[in-house]
Amino acid sequence: MNFRFTLIAVPIAAMEQKSKLISLNVGRPRLTVYKGMTINTGIFKSPVTDRIRMRTLNLDGDKQADLSVHGGPYKAVYGYPSEHYDHWRRELPGVDLPWGAFGENFTTTNLLEEDLHIGDRLTIGTAELMVRQTRMPCYKLAVKFERDDMIERFLDSGRSGFYFSVEREGDVSVEDLFEIVSRDPRGITIAEMNALIASDRYNRELLERAVATPALPDHMKEYFAKRLRAPAKHSS
Repeated sequence: MNFRFTLIAVPIAAMEQKSKLISLNVGRPRLTVYKGMTINTGIFKSPVTDRIRMRTLNLDGDKQADLSVHGGPYKAVYGYPSEHYDHWRRELPGVDLPWGAFGENFTTTNLLEEDLHIGDRLTIGTAELMVRQTRMPCYKLAVKFERDDMIERFLDSGRSGFYFSVEREGDVSVEDLFEIVSRDPRGITIAEMNALIASDRYNRELLERAVATPALPDHMKEYFAKRLRAPAKHSS
């Protein structure tokens, strides 16, 4: 089957409202204690107002603690929709939730999981990004919120955010607008990827789409390909 890759150069604002970076957050690894264990983590981020450089592996002033599962070119920048914060304020009453609370570098507006395909290219500031994968949270999310149920809550919510690779380094600052460079309709959406991870694990059509998504990192393609090779099961 042949696919066509449609190139466009219009603001994501072609949707009803403009998509914007409303908080730019960075942080370096630090030690924290949870259940008597001392843990090194980079999940704690704080907003910055300066224009900063976005590089192939991260933003200036930002680092990851465990590079075996965090960071790298396909997880250089993590975005999280500001629209999800109201949900979490209802779910977690009394918990302080400033921008950056989920460890995101970009707190965004009008940029949601169901709208983004793996392989979509966007510009912000003078940099260019590509949507690469969803977030599969590790135990440090539970550490951050001091709740053992936080990972399950996060996965079940479908409110994952999204990882970008940096295709062209550049400078970025809060209030910058996102602009679409190209859409890749061949790619599975972030929302569909979330369904495969949490609620519809053996949906064969989605699994095949994921494996065939050109811009999905190889380790994620293999993660889904293993399910395709497994005996058929009902989704659960």
